[in-house]
Amino acid sequence: MGIESMDSSVALVAVPFPAQGHLNQLMHLSLLVASRGLSVHYAAPAAHVRQAKSRVHGWDAKALASIHFHDLDVPTFKSPDPDPAAASPFPSHLLPMWETYSAAARVPLASLLERLSATHRRVVVVYDHMNSFAAAEAARVDGEAYGLVCVAISNHLAWMPDGHQLLRDRGLRSVPMDACMSKEFVEYMARVTTEAEGAGFLMNTCRALEGEFLDAVAEIPDIKRQKRFAVGPLNPLLPLATEPDVVTTATARHDCMRWLDAQPPASVLYVSFGTTSSFLPEQIAELAAAIKGSRQRFIWVLRDADRADIFAGNSGGDSRPRYEKLLSEEQAQGTGLVITGWAPQLEILAHGATAAFMSHCGWNSTMESLSHGKPILAWPMHSDQPWDAELLCNYLRVAMLVRPWEKHGEVVAAGAIQEVIEKAMLSEKGTALRQRAKLLGEAVRAAVADNGSSTKDLHDFVAHITRI
Repeated sequence: MGIESMDSSVALVAVPFPAQGHLNQLMHLSLLVASRGLSVHYAAPAAHVRQAKSRVHGWDAKALASIHFHDLDVPTFKSPDPDPAAASPFPSHLLPMWETYSAAARVPLASLLERLSATHRRVVVVYDHMNSFAAAEAARVDGEAYGLVCVAISNHLAWMPDGHQLLRDRGLRSVPMDACMSKEFVEYMARVTTEAEGAGFLMNTCRALEGEFLDAVAEIPDIKRQKRFAVGPLNPLLPLATEPDVVTTATARHDCMRWLDAQPPASVLYVSFGTTSSFLPEQIAELAAAIKGSRQRFIWVLRDADRADIFAGNSGGDSRPRYEKLLSEEQAQGTGLVITGWAPQLEILAHGATAAFMSHCGWNSTMESLSHGKPILAWPMHSDQPWDAELLCNYLRVAMLVRPWEKHGEVVAAGAIQEVIEKAMLSEKGTALRQRAKLLGEAVRAAVADNGSSTKDLHDFVAHITRI
């Protein structure tokens, strides 16, 4: 549907939850909808608007100009350092910021919605499921609200108290939600996810990945009456090539991309654990020894977890020279790179030299890896990640488990890590894993092609919210 046929008198307001993976998904959705001609507004605290804009990748820089950004005025929040030695790997250091946000964001959001409702015939709020207050505020201006599910839709079944028959039929284990998060965050979720319900929801997934689960969830009575749109992957799909003039983004290429250009096809292990996980120094040393012992080419993004405000003080995005020394010999020999700042993950995953991804299995990283046909070495940390690892290893069969989530309190020895790396990179099983991931990647990409299921669902969503 062309831009000229869209109704710009409909305003879509995206209200993300202030954590990197959530900011990112609603940013991508906002850009996709704006490209179809709608008036799109992205509303978050100033620091998180800045964070979302500074870290968006895979889009032309001009695309950001198609979105209206709004700073939600919230009080100053605490931004402590992450604690790698905490009893739980869950990023509890972010909870003070989340508490401040959920208590204060409602008033400025309500003001924004009132202003937009005065100038548009319809206001549509797409809110992170953690922000149910946004659905309540949409109702106050006679608007419509749709939740964005930022995790695998199969989580809905995996977190059921008694599991679900589909999981039992497929030999998949349930992963209790409260076991993967801090007690305080589970209590916080109970408060912020149940205030109001929208008219439906969008999901960052597709039938190629979770078709059976989409059908099973659709039969749940509370969900059956809602409109549902599976529109993933939301992340851009970059060309699968090694040539530097093909794999491009809006900004100048990162130095690591030139290094990747010089590596043989399918020879590099990419290692990154997202923005909310921190390792003990002892675990970092064991992982470094494993990478060194495996003698595999690598790119390792080694940084601390984000603070609540990534621009305040010494956050995880800052360079950490102490990390760079761990594998200085390998870097000097040209067999690997340690990146201690922000890395162009999409470009790395799209590159033909990248063979596999050692990951925490966050849903963003999972979707980015699979949509570029790369298998995963699964090292889940918290939240939805243990289930994602189960889905990847035992359902989709495009991953190898490095460390079971249940052993998150233990330091994994270098030998055990090295064994998985070598199996993934050197064995026939690893070759088969890469082939399965490649085929699955083709199916995922087909979902967002012109006649794909996700493209159709996004078209249906836009048509629905712009109806006369």
